[in-house]
Amino acid sequence: MVTIKLFGMTKMLAGNQGSLSLALSNGRRVKDLVELLDGGYPQIGELIHKKKVLVSVNQEIAHEETEIRDGDEIALLPPFAGGSGMEPIDEMLVRVQRENFSIDQELDRVKSRSKRIGGIATFLGIARDRSKGRDVDSITFEHYEGMAEKKLREIRERALKDFDILELLIIHRYGEITIGENIVLIIAGAEHRAEAFQACKWAIDELKQITPIWKLEHTPEGEVWVEEHP
Repeated sequence: MVTIKLFGMTKMLAGNQGSLSLALSNGRRVKDLVELLDGGYPQIGELIHKKKVLVSVNQEIAHEETEIRDGDEIALLPPFAGGSGMEPIDEMLVRVQRENFSIDQELDRVKSRSKRIGGIATFLGIARDRSKGRDVDSITFEHYEGMAEKKLREIRERALKDFDILELLIIHRYGEITIGENIVLIIAGAEHRAEAFQACKWAIDELKQITPIWKLEHTPEGEVWVEEHP
């Protein structure tokens, strides 16, 4: 018996359950799991075949031949809204949190990392009241705890390696967020502005692509899971 964590639209397709328990008896690979889903939850199975839902094993994206062992953590990941041994300062530079954040405090946090920082670029995402022609009353963000933080740390590490910057901070909120409230903050600090701008833009674009965070818009007509994120 394996337990599968569900997020976003996959919960709805499974009857608003947060997880599924399936008896994996005819094989121990991801393709065998998908075959079970095809039988019991064909809509989910179809989305997996179309690559619109990914399977993760132990917080890593899996392929059909990936082996499933007892105790593995399995999850189904719809399109995104879009480590251990870390020092405490790094934990503060990459966070997924429910509460709001202070932009001034986070700017000071980045500035304090190096006296060589001469340019800072920021991206602040806020909740708006209209999306794709629909009025929006509020937004709820759901995240895959553990994997979301891991992917954000990977983005920070890659930015520090690939861009000529001195520091990068990423914060994303989860839970219900009212219109006008902060959602996500990225701050890049570099010696010069050009590198800070480039890293900041890359980081938010990458976040939308690889981080398991999903957005549910609450509208007068009902709730809508958002798959595309410009």
